[in-house]
Amino acid sequence: MNIQEKIKDWIKETLEIEEDFVLAHPKDLKNGDYSFFVPPKPVAKEDTLEDIVKILSGNKIPEIERIEAVGNFINFYLSKDFFVESVKEIIEGDSDYGKNNSLKNQKIIIEHTVTNVLKPMHIGHLMGNVVGESLSRILEWNKAELKRNNYQGDIGLHIAKALWGIIKLGGMIDGDINEKIKYIGEAYALGSNAYEDDEKVQEEIKEINKKIFEKSDDNLNKIYKWGREISLAHFEDLYKKLGTKFDYYFFESEVVDNALKIVKEFLQKGLFEESERAIVFRGEKFDPKLHTRVFVNKEGLPTYEAKDIAHAIRKYEAYKSDKSIIITANEQDGYFEVMLRALKEIRPEIAIQTTHLSHGMLKLTTGKMSSRKGNIITGESLIEDVENLVKDKIKDRNFSESEKQEVAEIVAIGAIKYSILRQAIGGDIIFDFDKSISFEGDSGPYLQYACVRANSVLEKAISQGVTLGNAPKVTPWETTELEKYLYRFPEVVERAGKEYAPHYIVTYLTELASAFNSSYAKEKIIDKEDLSSPYKIALTQATAHILKSGLNLLGIKVPERM
Repeated sequence: MNIQEKIKDWIKETLEIEEDFVLAHPKDLKNGDYSFFVPPKPVAKEDTLEDIVKILSGNKIPEIERIEAVGNFINFYLSKDFFVESVKEIIEGDSDYGKNNSLKNQKIIIEHTVTNVLKPMHIGHLMGNVVGESLSRILEWNKAELKRNNYQGDIGLHIAKALWGIIKLGGMIDGDINEKIKYIGEAYALGSNAYEDDEKVQEEIKEINKKIFEKSDDNLNKIYKWGREISLAHFEDLYKKLGTKFDYYFFESEVVDNALKIVKEFLQKGLFEESERAIVFRGEKFDPKLHTRVFVNKEGLPTYEAKDIAHAIRKYEAYKSDKSIIITANEQDGYFEVMLRALKEIRPEIAIQTTHLSHGMLKLTTGKMSSRKGNIITGESLIEDVENLVKDKIKDRNFSESEKQEVAEIVAIGAIKYSILRQAIGGDIIFDFDKSISFEGDSGPYLQYACVRANSVLEKAISQGVTLGNAPKVTPWETTELEKYLYRFPEVVERAGKEYAPHYIVTYLTELASAFNSSYAKEKIIDKEDLSSPYKIALTQATAHILKSGLNLLGIKVPERM
């Protein structure tokens, strides 16, 4: 139980409050460490705020130093002993500090990234990867039994467009994986543009699509297998770079037969209808906010909708989850509402446990996302562009070339992830290259640099013979702003897990880093003549622990030097 829960339980018991209430942190630290608005019920109406303060003060728990009434709020100030003990607990807990059992025994499967074979991993997939990996780590920290899955599109019209382009460009090529990936990307762009511009080409690509489903053309099958293997190997390199691993790799092609079988079965049961040679689901019959979608097209091929139904069932049978989370861009909100409503009629127990969590779009400050149809900004190119900016920024640092490359990659990915996770999931992200790599203020590198700085202080302390791991009490000692942030980490992580909200951790870490940097600028931490120096070192060690753990939950690494 964290201190927030303990105080809430104490207030409820002392004031005989049955209803839940919010126990929050005042915006101004001078107004205490926790605050709550006194509810009119069930507290007796004749009790004034002063009376309530007296009641609570007469039955204080050891962690509370004093209680004050301000306006309609009652503020609680934690004791100096509590802060000292919390620093000790952080140091002793090390990488386990902040973990809790709020999601213990819950089996959760989370689906994210969802790349398409023979098509570049664009920045939308990158956003899904960043959000999905961070949320996965947070849920695991709260002791959920979690599996990550990636449902990759290896069949469909985009495959046909790429294959058409490869054939037009001369077929399969030799070379390293980067050359091949670039070639496949060009082929997809060629096919995508031609499909939109030329009706004859459109029919050719549709015919290729049908042959791929039927596996009826040996040459197409050979080119498809070649491109598929290259795409998946390249994706794996990107996942490794981003720090992501998947427990399950599901593929769209694997559910084609089951998708058709399910739709035909429920066509007979009246759930689906035939319409102009296609099979549709009329969502508006179940909810006026929904709409009609095609589940089997005129060519007799299952659409994404039908395959997602079969995939949801296949996924559940593989893991028997209590909760299934699917992360995609919010442009698919309407699609998922209809698909899940159809699933509710087919397998209600699976539909009920499924949550579609949608993120916004990643936009550049220029507002331009593509120069022409089929040409998109890839996640890989965005990372490379930011890496180059970081390299230029650290070009005068005393690093070897290999160190510069390592630091540039870690800082660049941290900058991108921070920019994506700093606000609530759902809104669009405006990515500013220069601000994203700033070592000052609201950025990933700012947090990384604070952690590197704290680690540097600890290394210096060790070199001077200081033994880390102690948090001695210092008297007299005025509780610092840093201490008032450190102990909050467990409650922040728990809230982030319950609300699927990594941005709470981002905000908290930024405030913690600011408090540490302010202390670092004002105070000399290592000083043999200062009796408070051992405690300052302990505070630094606690800060380093929290920053490292928090950044890890965001999927952000910390370089050794910056």
